[in-house]
Amino acid sequence: MKVITSVNNSQVKAWTKLNTKKGRLKQGKYLLDGWHLVKEAIRTNASIETIMVDPNFKHMQEITVPEGTDMIQITDNVVKHLSDTKHPQGIFAVVRIEMQQDVQPENATGAWLFMDNVQDPGNIGTMVRTADAAGFTGIVFGNGTTDIYNSKIVRSMQGSQFHLKMVSAPLDPWIDAFKEQKKPVFGTELNPKARPYNEVGKHSDFALIMGNEGNGMQKDLLSKTSLNLYIPIVGKAESLNVAVAAGILMFQLKN
Repeated sequence: MKVITSVNNSQVKAWTKLNTKKGRLKQGKYLLDGWHLVKEAIRTNASIETIMVDPNFKHMQEITVPEGTDMIQITDNVVKHLSDTKHPQGIFAVVRIEMQQDVQPENATGAWLFMDNVQDPGNIGTMVRTADAAGFTGIVFGNGTTDIYNSKIVRSMQGSQFHLKMVSAPLDPWIDAFKEQKKPVFGTELNPKARPYNEVGKHSDFALIMGNEGNGMQKDLLSKTSLNLYIPIVGKAESLNVAVAAGILMFQLKN
């Protein structure tokens, strides 16, 4: 097994750049940090290029290296250099980005979550995991939404990106395509004139749009939806966290 001990090694420098959006776009790859994520990538046959591991990693005997994947031993200083967590576990993987494989709005089926300018990594990761749990097919990261493979989002998704179709694209063509196929597109709006979320029934093929944490959905997108929904608030809170609201709506709408 190849051993890398220096943070100045050319491969380490390339891996480090995967912690930036520019680096991920240039290389077409992203970095997994931690055993749960690496294990899930292996289990779901993700396109893993390289696994990097500290020799003292406690689950070493459980690692099954996929065919065609390199495994490289790295020392503690390299582990700390690559990770942006306080207590790295000592295992990483480089995964090739294959987001939009054969996924076009006109042939998309099932339940889809559209994100409109959602920016908080924790909210995004929670929404992805909830969509996975609710049985959704895929997610479209619309304009202004934080990069799918931001390291904080990757940790927060907890491997759900391997179970869903993931697309980064403007939402307009997706909304148009769904409506042309008579698939409802539900917007979300904090407005009593919108339809209460529990009065629209269950659906199999549809899209749900969640907007920005502070400003909600863009007005031009609200005007294009099939119907806009709201969750009545019976207490004194002004609003719900976007990820909480998304969870309520996804489980309510999904057939």
